[in-house]
Amino acid sequence: MRKKQNENQITEDSIYQFGEFSLSQSERRLFQGTKNLLLPPRAFDALCLLVRNHSSLVSRSEMVNTLWPGVHVTEANLTNIIVRLRKLLGRDAVQTVSKYGYRFTLPVSGEPGVTQAVYTSFVRGKELAAERSLESLRYARELFWICLANDPQYAPAWAWLGRTCRLLEKFKGERSSASLAEAAFLRAFAIDPDLACAHQFFTQLQVDTGRAEQAMVRLSSRMKQRGEEPETLAGLVQVLRVCGLLRESVAAHERAIALDPTTRTSVAHTYFLLGEYAMVFETYNTGKGFYLDAAAWAALGKVDHAAALLRSRLLQPELGPLMSGLMASLLAVLEGKPDQAMDIMEGTEVLDEPEALLYFARHYALVNAPAHAVRMLHRARRGGFSTTYTLENDAAFACLRDEPEFAKELRQAALVDTVLLNISTVSK
Repeated sequence: MRKKQNENQITEDSIYQFGEFSLSQSERRLFQGTKNLLLPPRAFDALCLLVRNHSSLVSRSEMVNTLWPGVHVTEANLTNIIVRLRKLLGRDAVQTVSKYGYRFTLPVSGEPGVTQAVYTSFVRGKELAAERSLESLRYARELFWICLANDPQYAPAWAWLGRTCRLLEKFKGERSSASLAEAAFLRAFAIDPDLACAHQFFTQLQVDTGRAEQAMVRLSSRMKQRGEEPETLAGLVQVLRVCGLLRESVAAHERAIALDPTTRTSVAHTYFLLGEYAMVFETYNTGKGFYLDAAAWAALGKVDHAAALLRSRLLQPELGPLMSGLMASLLAVLEGKPDQAMDIMEGTEVLDEPEALLYFARHYALVNAPAHAVRMLHRARRGGFSTTYTLENDAAFACLRDEPEFAKELRQAALVDTVLLNISTVSK
């Protein structure tokens, strides 16, 4: 139920709110407190576009096409509008991203059609999901459910619900969350097919379930339609890595952070596969550390440091079975306990996680168990993950390189890499 205000104001649930300003796109009105502000039509349209995409980049081309459809204008026209908005809202309200476009930086505390209570729960849920602890993920999931109970048509809440369910499945082993995650993403797409965060989050699920080619085609098609977006490029970082296109994965990361320096990608895993371990430490941003940086320290020969990290982290409560298996088996490898490492890996169920299979293959290779290592590599490839560069260059696999079955696996991986490179080229 919308709440009536005085005649100079619009209803609370039909506006964007930021600072002391209120904006209604449908009624084309902007308020500062109770004061009705007047803007020229194109400046108003530019503000609406920026606020709708708050915290995300809006490209110059999108702004020009929106404000002057089918008309050629100079850069000065757009610059003049941005200057006008900054004079009205404050110099830092609109950030220039050199060569790309603009970003609205004022915190938005409400969206049209979304009650303040729902939006507050949604924002808090996103903050908790970013912490990536099991406790925070569970709390975030509950907040997204609360949002959807009050507003089932709020697409971003469906996308973030899918995100938290997938993470809980990955790290806690909550199998019931798998089908729920996919259903949540599909519901988000049904409400808003262009929702950027849904495209980014759904990519991880597709990749982990052997659908990297589908994800690559979908994201490439989206870039053709909408141009480069940080969320789309972040998804491509993972897709390209899983497809063995490691340098292309790094390039996608670099383009994403050029658009938005706050963008989080999985490029640390790409650098690990490239053997560029120093870059792993710069880009591994999970909040709480888990496996990857410890594995990088070990690869650099800092075995004691890596083992100390793993011992400490294995004391964390509620570690999921997969992450616990990865960390504990690596620790056993570093402590010179090969039988214990193999027992841990054999007892760890790995479903819908081909990248983890590659890491387990490294562990088997490090304890000189070539048959087990090749079996894991085969499973990873069947799950959609192969990278000839890593198999050929990672010192961990040195003991396998005279094995006929490893040579066969390497040839198969090379064939897959070639096919996927062709797909990625066609999709661009």
